[in-house]
Amino acid sequence: MTGDRVDAALARPREAGTAAAAGARAVLAEELSALGFDVEVQRFAFSPSSLNAFPILGAGLGWLVLVTTPLLLIPAVPAWAALAAWGLGLGALLLVVRGVGLGWGARGSALREDANLIATRPGGGPPRLWIVAHTDTKAQGHSMAGRLVAVWIMIVAVVALTGSAVARLRGPVSATLVAGAAGVALAAGVLAMRGRLRGQSPGARDNGSGVVAALAAARRITDPAVGILLTGAEEFGLVGARIVATTRADLIAGTEVVNIDTVDQSGVLAIVSHDARGHRLAERLAPGLHSESWTVRKRRLPLGIFVDSYPLARAGASAVTVARLDWSTLRVIHTPRDTMDGLSLETARAVGAAVADWANG
Repeated sequence: MTGDRVDAALARPREAGTAAAAGARAVLAEELSALGFDVEVQRFAFSPSSLNAFPILGAGLGWLVLVTTPLLLIPAVPAWAALAAWGLGLGALLLVVRGVGLGWGARGSALREDANLIATRPGGGPPRLWIVAHTDTKAQGHSMAGRLVAVWIMIVAVVALTGSAVARLRGPVSATLVAGAAGVALAAGVLAMRGRLRGQSPGARDNGSGVVAALAAARRITDPAVGILLTGAEEFGLVGARIVATTRADLIAGTEVVNIDTVDQSGVLAIVSHDARGHRLAERLAPGLHSESWTVRKRRLPLGIFVDSYPLARAGASAVTVARLDWSTLRVIHTPRDTMDGLSLETARAVGAAVADWANG
């Protein structure tokens, strides 16, 4: 297997559940087999409707604002009415959005099939460490930067409207304040509704670069107790990682996980953790990733970003995600502009090699 064939497979769109994704996965499975791994293909079905969760949140928030605003401003309405409508409506909306994101709306909708690649060394026993990367891509009506902006604006709007509803219990509230909060909420809703699938993305950075880094680590690993996990349908709600976490928890619990998701050639190299176990792993991993080429920083996961290490951490692993990116990267990923143009994969290979050297001890 040549690196050129792998790079070519990762240079094309690979939306989960498509023939292109299956073709890329076959190339990656052959590469891992050629490196001496036993490769298990774990197939699963998922509903692409889970990606509607954020647009539904945006639309629901917009309608909720339209219902609540008059209750805040009309003097004849009981003071408690706005808070009751806002609190109950927001709670119900969040419950529905969570359900859609977890696939509750899959019944009656068309399902797609995707798969994880679980690669282990023959005779190596259960892995103590997993190097993880997701293989799929997606394009939406906004970039990752657009989604983060929508999330941040939405948080400001929810806090402002909640504060207005509470203040209404003590007397009239400022119409200017309510109008401003409602306007911010409607703007956030419009931005969130742009989160629907639109077009295709080659996903060079997100996450072709992460797969390249994982394969670079696989080529360098000497410890047979290190496995490679390439997940599918990450872009549809971390489906592949959640499938592994629930159906193969025996492989995950008690292990360490280094998930690699987006390695651009600029920005800080972040090690993201979710809990105390992950924080301790980050502390141990950081010195091994130190380089004169980048700055290493340990941090928690920002609101609005989801990564495969989270469900694996919930399954009992000490899990972190490694990523290198900046705001310019966020403005490109999840769009058709995320191509190999202007991207050097040498940074991804260097990160993968550093993870392998750390794992080798």
